[in-house]
Parts: sequence; structure tokens; C-alpha cells
Amino acid sequence: MRLTTYTDYGLRMLMRLASEPGRAFSTADLAEEFGLSRNHLAKIMQHLARAGLVETRRGGGGGAVLALPADRIRLGDVINLLEEGQPLVECLNADGGACSIDGQCRLKARLRSAERAFLVDLNRSTLADIALPAMSITP
Repeated sequence: MRLTTYTDYGLRMLMRLASEPGRAFSTADLAEEFGLSRNHLAKIMQHLARAGLVETRRGGGGGAVLALPADRIRLGDVINLLEEGQPLVECLNADGGACSIDGQCRLKARLRSAERAFLVDLNRSTLADIALPAMSITP
């Protein structure tokens, strides 16, 4: 399974927030640290905030912090959230895509099963399990 860069960046941001739970990170700080687009990270941060995974604070000392303890955030749930609307293959789209063998294909059920197994396996781990060690991060 290949994850989108949107999910990759979202996971990186969450891993960084989990590395220093008491610190608020601005999207500008994270963009500079990771060498990524601030605008792109801001969109992802908004998505994570709407989902209740991060809290954002405005003003001096503002930024984003985890809304939940890192050990309560399951990786499969995060990936499912960030990959929403990004099916493995076209036929797994909500509208079924434009598959010429739909109705005869036996692959679709296998792919759905594999995707579920992938997320179940990832849900065995939490954000706390993959948080970046604070000492290895360059400010």
C-alpha cells in the first residue's frame, strides 16, 4: 500500500508534536524543520484539528499541540482519516469507478480485506510508539 504525501506529512507532524507534548508548534516551525510547504502543512493541520487530534492556538505562544495523549492516538485511525477518499484502486471509490470487469472481479474483495488488515495491524501501535526522540531533532 502506498500512502499519499498528505498522510506522510500528517504523520511527521504528529510524530513531532508527540516528541514534545508541552510545546506548541507553528506550521511555519514545522515547515522549516521538515523542509516542506507551510501552506500544505497548514491544510493538513486544519484537517487534524477538525478531527480532534490536535488543538490549535492563536497569538503569541500559539501553535498546535496534541489534543489527546499520544498513547491514545492509533496509527491505523490516523491513516484512515488522512487517506479518506483515496482508495487503493479506482474500483474501491465510493462511485465504483469505471471498471469494465465490475461484477465479475474477485480482486476487489481481496483488496478491501487487505486494506482492513493493514489498518487493524497499524492500530496495534500508537503515536507514542513512533514519536520522534526529542534529543535527535534539530531546532
